[in-house]
Amino acid sequence: MALKANYETVMVFSMKQGEDGIQALIEKFKALIEKHATLQSVDEWGKRKLAYLINKEAEGYYVLMNFESEAEFPAELDRIYKITDGVIRSLIIRKPEGAEIPAAKEAEEAPAEEAQVEEAPAEEAPVEEAPAEEAPAAEEAAE
Repeated sequence: MALKANYETVMVFSMKQGEDGIQALIEKFKALIEKHATLQSVDEWGKRKLAYLINKEAEGYYVLMNFESEAEFPAELDRIYKITDGVIRSLIIRKPEGAEIPAAKEAEEAPAEEAQVEEAPAEEAPVEEAPAEEAPAAEEAAE
């Protein structure tokens, strides 16, 4: 009996496929993953500008899928990505044990918590500046 693990895959589809072609590719990969694994979630990020040109294209359609499968399936999925027209980039990663898929609400709350953490050190900064102002006065006294 093979062990199952959680995986995450991101695909970037060519905008040359058109909306119908992109939806057909999404359905194709959803069906393939459901056939060989347990599909946990599908998150369509939509059309986004690429950081650099890929195959002379400046935009791509991003889709994120989380699934649980045996260790052999991601290699087969990657092979299929590479031979499928319309897939300009893909990435499959194995998620660490115990990693859960955050719910949409938790994902929205996380940036708010990070903002609060970033504010705390900013309040301490003026305290550190006070000794720095005294340093030039000490140099003048030494002369």
